[in-house]
Amino acid sequence: MKIVPFIFCTILISLSCNFRAQDTTPIQSVKSSWALLPFTKVDSVNPILTPSDNAFFDDPILNKKIKWEAKDVFNPAAIIRNDTLFLLYRAEDSIGKFAGTSRIGLAYSNDGLHFTKHPTPVFYPDNDAFKKWEWEGGCEDPRVVQNEEGMYFMTYTSYDGDKARLMIATSANLYHWTKHGPAFANAGNGKFIDTWSKSGSIISDYENGTPVAKKINGKYWMYWGDTDIFLATSDDLISWTPVTANDKIIPVFGPRPGEFDSQLVEPGPPAIITKNGILLLYNSRNKLPGGDTSLADGTYAAGQALLDVKNPGIIIDRLPGYFINPDKPYEIEGQVNQVCFLEGLVHYKNKWFLYYGTADSKIAVATKN
Repeated sequence: MKIVPFIFCTILISLSCNFRAQDTTPIQSVKSSWALLPFTKVDSVNPILTPSDNAFFDDPILNKKIKWEAKDVFNPAAIIRNDTLFLLYRAEDSIGKFAGTSRIGLAYSNDGLHFTKHPTPVFYPDNDAFKKWEWEGGCEDPRVVQNEEGMYFMTYTSYDGDKARLMIATSANLYHWTKHGPAFANAGNGKFIDTWSKSGSIISDYENGTPVAKKINGKYWMYWGDTDIFLATSDDLISWTPVTANDKIIPVFGPRPGEFDSQLVEPGPPAIITKNGILLLYNSRNKLPGGDTSLADGTYAAGQALLDVKNPGIIIDRLPGYFINPDKPYEIEGQVNQVCFLEGLVHYKNKWFLYYGTADSKIAVATKN
């Protein structure tokens, strides 16, 4: 087990079994009663979103019409607005030096299962002040929360071909967005602006089924990272400061040798404030040898962790096994094989809907009553 700094002391309780998305029997273990289980993949509709060869976009940088989601669609955020469920999803074209620039599309649904796509991306690299960070890798992997005034805040990853950077954007309606640049641009007099950073999961209370960011001890908090899971704080949900010790960014928790999350851990949807603590659904990668031998090398499966609501850097408990993993053909084979990657979670129509990317190629849903 990875040892973390003492100020983030880890309390891990040993459990015995893996929790898989296809399980339909409720888990009764007292030790895991805090977890959000079980989820069932909705095979009757999955995958719910796939690439399209018939979606065109006049790209402002290339100055030509392109098929903006022809290659892959994956890794969606989820949010509820006016009783409609929206997904903001990553879409790739099939051109350029990276064989695909990422843009963010929008789709909406009245049942959480069947979606209508907006015809053009709602967020993309442009000839603006942010092009140097976003081109030509693009804008990737959104997560979305609201503040208490109803404004939407999106964390996303920009990729310039060299570094991934966690970025922030805001919107009043999900269709038109204002970019604010790197989340850590103002922290430490700019010392973190070139830090490799991804996957911003802002701690939220789920109000009317949708994530609304909440302050803890006078600050907003966000889990982030794609090696270990780290923390950052903010006063306004735009400018963020990584949590450090001795001037170094420190992990909350990391990979576990011998487990499904043996190579890396990465935040999933916005973390949930619950009566038991902060519930974080997280993504992970298996590494063989040294990982879970029941999974293929490189498998992305997902786990759950419980953290202290008064101190989000203290982990209380962590499921030892994954609760969702690739076992469908569209999850096993694609742009990247063996991937279930969670990013969107809402409570809608009296049910939890969990949205995830499959093999970096398509989008699927699992539900929990």
